[in-house]
Amino acid sequence: MGLDELAGQAASAVDTLCGKGSHGSCWPLPDLLLLRHVRPTSPEATLYEPVVCLILQGRKETTVGGLTRRLRSGDSMIISHDLPVVSRISSASSNHPYLALVFVIDMALLRGLAAEIDDAVAGDEAAQSLAVHSSEPALVDVLSRYLAVSKDPVEARILGPTIRREVHFRLLTATHGGMLRQLQQRNHHANAIAKAIAFVRKNYRSTIAIPELANVACMSTSALHKHFKTVTSTTPLQYQKELRLLEARRLLLAGQNSITSAAFEVGYQSPSQFSREYSRKFGMSPRSDLVS
Repeated sequence: MGLDELAGQAASAVDTLCGKGSHGSCWPLPDLLLLRHVRPTSPEATLYEPVVCLILQGRKETTVGGLTRRLRSGDSMIISHDLPVVSRISSASSNHPYLALVFVIDMALLRGLAAEIDDAVAGDEAAQSLAVHSSEPALVDVLSRYLAVSKDPVEARILGPTIRREVHFRLLTATHGGMLRQLQQRNHHANAIAKAIAFVRKNYRSTIAIPELANVACMSTSALHKHFKTVTSTTPLQYQKELRLLEARRLLLAGQNSITSAAFEVGYQSPSQFSREYSRKFGMSPRSDLVS
């Protein structure tokens, strides 16, 4: 199945699950998300976890570390690590909505496959943790088949696991799957930085000492800084700040915290510093989000 057929299939699924012509998102399967927007969106800061995002219609911009990637219909974006990004839908309308399919990557399944096809997963030193490329036909085809089985619970249960495994194989061997391949190499810096990222995510509310983080990654502090920035386009402490601000915004938008309590909840010692950094990050004061 080609891209146009998959776009029609996805639009039909969104109509069924979310309502005809609606703006929104739905999960046909636990690891498969469909998105539809009928108008462009403002830039939004968020945290991407390992996924592949296939653009079926419209255009999207994603910025990480000051570098903006512009995606159009037919492009796919592979995210190999947890990354704070700013993204927006740049082209969408009611007549030609933005439509995308997002597949959540299972790292354990990926590792199992890599062990079976060792010769096919050589690293690519120029690989990026957010990689964009025109989607290969084999990837489009397998994602089409995975979406198709979601309509029948029996097919999803019996055929789904096999197709899901094939999706991971296609990602592992994709032109832009280099960082996923690097992650399967035990002693590669991509793997070490993934451990450091996991540590920061778990402990972002606390003060993190760089020597301690370097020890987690089994690196010198200079190597940690170099490779962390290569993978995430930012420093460990800036990454921690991004996590704090994203969580604080979630708390404020949920209406469950005051500005001061949200600041303390995510690890800030100074509410005034929190307000300054929040405004710089999101382009509005925390009070604006609190009352929105």
